[in-house]
Amino acid sequence: MQRLLRKVRELLRRDDGTQLIEFAIVFPVLLLLFAGTAELGRLFYTYTTLAKATRGGARYLSLQVDVAQSTTAGKNIVLCGNAGGCGGAGQPAVIVPNLTAGNIVVTPPASGTGTKYVTVAIASYNYTPLVFNLNGMTGGNFNITLTPSTTMRYMRN
Repeated sequence: MQRLLRKVRELLRRDDGTQLIEFAIVFPVLLLLFAGTAELGRLFYTYTTLAKATRGGARYLSLQVDVAQSTTAGKNIVLCGNAGGCGGAGQPAVIVPNLTAGNIVVTPPASGTGTKYVTVAIASYNYTPLVFNLNGMTGGNFNITLTPSTTMRYMRN
């Protein structure tokens, strides 16, 4: 009996395996931090890509003689960086998923004299997270709406 009690005491005083228990406690927290950082980086990358696309479209339209006739080409610049269109054979794909021409709003320069501006904006683009896709988990709407826009001086008078 004494021998058994001594063995139990020794077993309770051992500390091998404590690192594994600590790791098991900390690992989920580290995993969430890593996934959140990756998702935040992806969000900033998407916003920056959209903002650069609106800048390219505004730059293209600011040099056109007739903005109203060039609106489709300007939207194609925003969608895929090619005035000729997107997704066909030998043509580039859309720059970000779920972006459509319906999301792109072009405001032509006002008529009259004075300084004129052309504005290209992306209205209501819904960014859907990959890692923390709460839409699929809960059935709710947890999308983040991105609305970058660019206004440039119209260079033709």
